[in-house]
Amino acid sequence: MKQFKYILLLLISFTIFGCGAYSFTGADIGTAKTFQVNYFKNTANLIDPGLDLDFTRALQDLIQDQTSLSLVNSSADLVYEGDITNYRISPTTATANSTAAQNRLTIGVKVRFYNKKDSEKDFEKSFSFFYDYTGSELLSGTTKALAYEEIFERLTQDIFNASLANW
Repeated sequence: MKQFKYILLLLISFTIFGCGAYSFTGADIGTAKTFQVNYFKNTANLIDPGLDLDFTRALQDLIQDQTSLSLVNSSADLVYEGDITNYRISPTTATANSTAAQNRLTIGVKVRFYNKKDSEKDFEKSFSFFYDYTGSELLSGTTKALAYEEIFERLTQDIFNASLANW
């Protein structure tokens, strides 16, 4: 009975490790070892200083957290670049006094992804997400931090899924 447990454990180990590295995030990095995220320039009509750098870092952090890839400044196997193309604050609902009861911050990015190991996976796509907040709040301080956190989390995960998820 003891030998059966060892044989079973050995078979399971070979099955898991024999199929290659498994990622719980579903990332398919293939033979890539490095990635780079070029600076995302803010080309939106409305510009919030620092948004470009914050977004670039958020994308770098997500990829580092969910893969074993190393971040480099040049000559990477996987390259992300693009622009912040949309930064818009718009009312979504109004009060009886014709003021905004709720506002929506929308951020959109255009991403160009290059996979130097497999050029068939290259793409250029646009991604967008929003955050709603009450009309009585200003988009500053905690409200702005929460909005950016939620939007960046969604945008970076969508970019990650489009470029590396093997679902």
